[in-house]
This record gives sequence, C-alpha cells and structure tokens, in this order.
Amino acid sequence: MDASKAFKKSRTTIYEALKNGELSRDNDGLIDLSELIRVYGNPVGVQSSTRTEQVQKDVQVHVQSEVENLLKDQISLLKNQLDLANQREKSLMQHIEDLTHRIEFKGTLEQPQQENINKLNESTNSNIATDPRPQTESNYDKLTTSENKEILVPEHVKPEPRKRGLFGRVLNAVFDND
Repeated sequence: MDASKAFKKSRTTIYEALKNGELSRDNDGLIDLSELIRVYGNPVGVQSSTRTEQVQKDVQVHVQSEVENLLKDQISLLKNQLDLANQREKSLMQHIEDLTHRIEFKGTLEQPQQENINKLNESTNSNIATDPRPQTESNYDKLTTSENKEILVPEHVKPEPRKRGLFGRVLNAVFDND
C-alpha cells in the first residue's frame, strides 16, 4: 500500500517527517502502519463508524456486569468464611470454658484428697520411730540422695600451677623461677 495515497500526503512530506524524526522506519526500511497512524491519524478512506462505537459500549457493559457478578460471588464467599470462623471461635471458647470448669472442679476434689494423705502420713509417723526432721520428696531416679557426702581428695595430688600468659612463661623460662 502506498502511504502517500492512503493518508493523502505527498511523498516529500513523508520523507521530511522521516528526516525530522517524526516517523521511523523498521529494520527492513519500511514505515510501519502504526507509525503513520500515530503521526497522521486514520487513513482517509477509513473512518470509525458509529457501529463499532456501539459494539465497544456493549462490550464494556457486558464486562462490567461480569465483574459485578464476580465481585458479588466473592462477597458471598467471604461472608460464608466469616460465619464459619465465628462458629469455630464460639466452639473454641465453649471448649475453653469447659476446661476451666474441669480444672476448678478438679482443684476442689484434690484438696480433700491431700488432707486425707496428710492425716495418713501423720498417723504413720506417730507409729514409726523415725528421724524427727520433715521428710523430703523421694527421688525416683535414684541418682541423687538426700545425704551430704564428702569427696576425699588424695594428698599426693599437687595443686595445678598458676596459669600464666606468654610473657610470664618466657620470663619464667629465662629466670628459672618455679
């Protein structure tokens, strides 16, 4: 297609636009149609019709209705998720309340049992001749004892010499001070 005929411009005008930098050529040396439309507008024989404008408006309305439907679906999904989260929270709060009631109830049951154990210990302590000191908790692992044991150090072991730095060791080696 000849650009000068399609856009009703002379060849010299197109060449001057190329020279001034208003238009540019492709790698193959031809002028791209989009460049001509950018500089000179639509070609003379081609005018935008009202039909294409009407179709574009219809497409925009259709796209808007699809977007609205999509957003409505997302809103309903989010509402459902919120309802589920609220139900989960209520059930967890009820579970926490049940557990706190169990703990409180167990605490009231343990107090009489502890009193019974103390009475039993007192009665057994009065019957058995034992050390008058209070009895400590027993160790089930048998690794530690309640007795204090002395650890004996053999007499022939010399105490470790005092640690010295590099300078002190050099001076000690030079002067033989032990």
